[in-house]
Amino acid sequence: MPRDDLPRAGRATAPDSHATVERPADERPLGQAMRRGWRRRCPSCGAGPAFSGYLKVQPACPACGEDLHHQRADDGPAYLTILLVGHLMAPVLHVSFVAFEPDPLLLATILCLAFGGLSLWLLPRIKGAFVALQWAKRMHGFGDARPTEAGSGG
Repeated sequence: MPRDDLPRAGRATAPDSHATVERPADERPLGQAMRRGWRRRCPSCGAGPAFSGYLKVQPACPACGEDLHHQRADDGPAYLTILLVGHLMAPVLHVSFVAFEPDPLLLATILCLAFGGLSLWLLPRIKGAFVALQWAKRMHGFGDARPTEAGSGG
């Protein structure tokens, strides 16, 4: 008996069971946010820049006003950048040294420039993705409801 004929627990059995699932209005899609973060854009709207400098995250998006100051990327982007660059460049180092047998000083110079350039290119993109991940998962204050001014009067 095919598994599709059996009702699944927690699933409504309706004739149009292949209809699209409606998302709540406050759901934050992770994939879209991460792509926007990779492009160094606001994870909420994708229009405004997320950074005011090379790695300095804007306090708020200039386009939509989303607060970005909650982010806590810390050393995560740097660690991941070093991990990725090391794993990408190690085979390049091995293959180029074995195949071309260059002068070690020349190889070190070229690969140091390549390591540095790739690291500098990847670091802000990975940090943007980290900020977007935190925004999408409502981490570190990104999901907190803002207190209303009318309710604060003690």
